[in-house]
Amino acid sequence: MLTRADRPRDAMLAGRADLVSDEALVGLVIGGGRRDAGRAVMESLPRPDALWRATAEDLVELPGVGVAGAARLLACLELSRRAAAWPASERPTVTTPQDVVKLCATQLRGLDREHFWALALSTKNQLLRMVEVSVGSLNASIVHPRELFREAVRISAASVVVVHNHPSGDPNPSGADIQLTRRLAKAGEVLGIELLDHVVIGDGGAHASLRDMGVL
Repeated sequence: MLTRADRPRDAMLAGRADLVSDEALVGLVIGGGRRDAGRAVMESLPRPDALWRATAEDLVELPGVGVAGAARLLACLELSRRAAAWPASERPTVTTPQDVVKLCATQLRGLDREHFWALALSTKNQLLRMVEVSVGSLNASIVHPRELFREAVRISAASVVVVHNHPSGDPNPSGADIQLTRRLAKAGEVLGIELLDHVVIGDGGAHASLRDMGVL
């Protein structure tokens, strides 16, 4: 049976942050899901946006918070501040296979397994999030549409581009790659999230676009 402290954590892991109260969120950040600490913070700083103005001095003396908890909460707030300050104009735009290679090739180079990623995009093809969907074998990726589109749906992506590497260095898509691409495209149609391309990356920047090949 779940304890009271477990429920906010499990709701977050299940992608249901909307079920978690402000004080429970603060308790999770401070550590151990401590509701007493979360309650003390929210009583001291009664509106969520007041947390943006919190200082170490405001937090360390509150019940259940302490130095370590204050540092964790301040670090979380700083990460949120930096993310909010990232202007849309600076987000990478993905419109060509070369854009995908530029974003992904360095990280995929030299890997001995197939890594399958999804690039979730906005209505203007700006990158919202890069998600690693699966890690396969030497010559195959195991990908289920449910896993690929879960995050895209959660962040309201308008479209996705998928990309994976071929450890052999040869970017030519296999029959399985082609079948998977068509399967993902059909799933995207049902969800209203277009699959714009599937790019396979090999050695030295070599790549293949299944859209350019007429598969999509």
